[in-house]
Amino acid sequence: MGILNPAKAYETIRVSLRDDVCTIQIHRPESNNTINNHLIHEITEVLNLCVESVKVVVLEGLPEVFCFGADFKEIQEGVENPEQHEEQDPETLYNLWLQLASCPCVTVAHVRGKANAGGIGFVAACDLVLCEEKAVFSLSELLFGLMPACVLPFLIRRMGFSKSNYMTLMTQPISAKQAHEWGLVDAVEENSENLLRRHLLRLRRLSKSGIARYKRYMNKLDDTLTVRKFDALAANKEVFSDPDNLHLIARYARTGKFPWEDD
Repeated sequence: MGILNPAKAYETIRVSLRDDVCTIQIHRPESNNTINNHLIHEITEVLNLCVESVKVVVLEGLPEVFCFGADFKEIQEGVENPEQHEEQDPETLYNLWLQLASCPCVTVAHVRGKANAGGIGFVAACDLVLCEEKAVFSLSELLFGLMPACVLPFLIRRMGFSKSNYMTLMTQPISAKQAHEWGLVDAVEENSENLLRRHLLRLRRLSKSGIARYKRYMNKLDDTLTVRKFDALAANKEVFSDPDNLHLIARYARTGKFPWEDD
């Protein structure tokens, strides 16, 4: 499996290891902490290395943005220069979220700032979600003719169908307080660093074998994520292969104009 080396240099993440707790920070400040193929690959690699000895994996972003979803700049480049662009396979991202949900570690999303679109997928896939009071959560996909197809199985499992449906249709951000009331967030405080510290003190008392056994059992009780994977990937590929949707995304990335605004 390999040994986790926190000193290794990654391009899209920062990794630290303290005893049996691994922290993965999404670190693409130049791209608003959006998701690209390299980010998916690097987080997957670190998670694989956590399987044997790490008890808790903390996933966090930057102070102002946790993760803002797909990298529209990369999609724009793919639309305008398809021969030079590596298309993103939605299955690799879905598998990463599935790994966060099912790996033999307690996965904790520590959210500060904005979490949007695919960023909500990372949040909903984790076992526990902690956030600061200023955090906001949104699903903006339908504004561009898309849908959070791969996010929804994870989101529905966490907070139910009706609230997931509302977030998808309204496309507007909800506050940390609202996210907590709806079940997307487990705990919220003004100082989320202290909140995280207290949770880690408790989680560290658990045994590695106990965590692994519990996660195996819980994933047998609810196999929704595996069952819904085929439909989620098909829906994702459908909306991201629509030329009209791709045009709107490319125009937004190039000009900042939203789909309802005139050229």
